Amino acid sequence: MSEVVKVAVDAMGGDNAPSEIVKGAVEAVKESSKVKVVLVGKEKVIQKELKKYTYPTQQIMVVDATEVIENAEPPVMAIRKKKDSSIVKALQLVRNGECDAYVSAGSTGATLVGGQVIIGRLKGVERTPLAPLIPTEKGVSLLVDCGANVDARPSHLVQFARMGSVYMEHVMGIKRPRVAIVNIGAEEEKGNALVKETFPLLKACHDINFTGSIEARDIPAGAADVIVCEAFVGNVILKLYEGVGSTLIHKVKTGMLSSLRSKIGAMLVKPALKETLKSFQLEEYGGAPLLGLKGLVVKTHGSSKAIEIKNSILQCIRFKEQKINDKIKVTIQ
Repeated sequence: MSEVVKVAVDAMGGDNAPSEIVKGAVEAVKESSKVKVVLVGKEKVIQKELKKYTYPTQQIMVVDATEVIENAEPPVMAIRKKKDSSIVKALQLVRNGECDAYVSAGSTGATLVGGQVIIGRLKGVERTPLAPLIPTEKGVSLLVDCGANVDARPSHLVQFARMGSVYMEHVMGIKRPRVAIVNIGAEEEKGNALVKETFPLLKACHDINFTGSIEARDIPAGAADVIVCEAFVGNVILKLYEGVGSTLIHKVKTGMLSSLRSKIGAMLVKPALKETLKSFQLEEYGGAPLLGLKGLVVKTHGSSKAIEIKNSILQCIRFKEQKINDKIKVTIQ
C-alpha cells in the first residue's frame, strides 16, 4: 500500500479563504485516500467551514494559527514578525518532517521567502524557481521560472532546465522531455545578453534534451516540454496565457448563445466542447511547485477556487511517490 502524503495547507491565504481552501481540502481527501490534509489557520473559523461538509474526518486535521500574512506586507519582515501566522506554521510543519508538502494561495512573496528561510534549499541549488504546468495542444508544458527570480543568471537558468526535466520526466511521465529557452527568434545568435550567454551552456548539457530557442507563439502548440526563462518573462507569459484563455472561453460561450441556430449547435457539440475548454483552464493543473527546496512548496493563484486547491494538494502525491527531491539532488550535484 502506498504511503500517505501529508500536506500542510495555508487555510487563510488567498482571495477566497477560508471557504474555498477548506472546500478544496475536503474534495481532495474525498477523491484520494493517499493524502491527509493539515489545515493551518484560525481554528474556530476553519472548523465552522468544515461543518458544512461530510468527509473522512481522519484525513483532515486543523492546526491553530492566530495571525495572517497579507499580500501587501513586506515578505521578509512578515516572516520574521508573524511567527504564529498560517504561512509560517505550515512551512514549519514541512521543515520539521511532520508534513511532506505545503500548499498556499496566500502571499507569493512570503511563501518564496519562507520556503527558502524556513525549509531551505537543497545543497547545490542556487535559486528556486516557480514552475507551473500550462496547457498546450499536445498536453502540458512546464514554465520555469514564472515568478521567483526576476534577475536570474545563466547558471540559474541551467539549473532550472535540469530541475524542470526531472519534474516532467518523473511526475508527468515524459521521457527525455524537450527543453527550450524563450527567445525572440529561433536563431542561436538572437536574444538579450542573458539568453545569448545561457544558450551555449544549455547546449553543452548532455543530461537534458535541449532543443534550442522557442518563440512565445510556439508555446501553446506544445513545441517544448520544459520552457526556460527568467521570472519577468515567465510571469508575462503566464498572465497572458490566463487572459487569452479566459477571453477565448468567454467569446466561445457568448457566440454559442447568440442565436437560436447557434444554441441548437451548442447543444450538439457541448460535451466535446466542454472537455476541450476544460483542458485549457489553468486551474485544472494545480499550483506551481517551488523546485529545489528540501520540502515541497506549491503556490497557487491568489484567486484560487476549490478545484485548484484540490488539484494542488493531489499533485503532491506524485511528487513524493517519485522522490523528486532525491532526483534533483543527483541532477544538481
